[in-house]
Amino acid sequence: MARGSRYRVPLRRRREGKTDYKARRALVLSGKPRLVARCALKNVTAQIVVPKTYGDEVLASAHSRELKKKYGWKAPTGNIPAAYLTGLLCGLKAKTKGVEKAILDIGLIAPTRGAKVFATLSGVLDAGVDVPHTEEKIVEERIEGEHIAEYGKSLGPSSESYSAKFSKYLEQKFSPEELPAHFAKVKADIIGSFKKGDKKA
Repeated sequence: MARGSRYRVPLRRRREGKTDYKARRALVLSGKPRLVARCALKNVTAQIVVPKTYGDEVLASAHSRELKKKYGWKAPTGNIPAAYLTGLLCGLKAKTKGVEKAILDIGLIAPTRGAKVFATLSGVLDAGVDVPHTEEKIVEERIEGEHIAEYGKSLGPSSESYSAKFSKYLEQKFSPEELPAHFAKVKADIIGSFKKGDKKA
């Protein structure tokens, strides 16, 4: 245990492992909006925020559950294709608010190549928002779900492993082999809704 008159207890969110204040200070001092990407097992959230004296102000926000509710997404909302589409949706919303540039805020997670946060970043980039990044972190061939479809084919729909691993797909009467085509349709619907000024956006 730390001792001494100069010891200072870390701030609560630092103790809880939620905020790296040194990194946050650098992000705030940049003066640019932050793309805050957070990925859990079942859902993905993307926000464009700007710091204010009273706290962060959210300019645009998207949640992977919106994909199901508004665009007919049938696959799970926590996978890489869903992360990309959530980023695309957030980026398109940000563009309507006049956001042209942002910097990536991934919180305390390690910046692992191919992570879902980078799929989210890829979606925001494709929406037209400029975010500085390293290309090697984005694994393009996984964004459309081809790896999921191939894995489903390798198991075979009659196997027990297939039924166990893809139970969420089968509940929707949807097979993982259909995922790339379904991804393309939902992506087109999202882009089309913004072109038309659809209220879903």
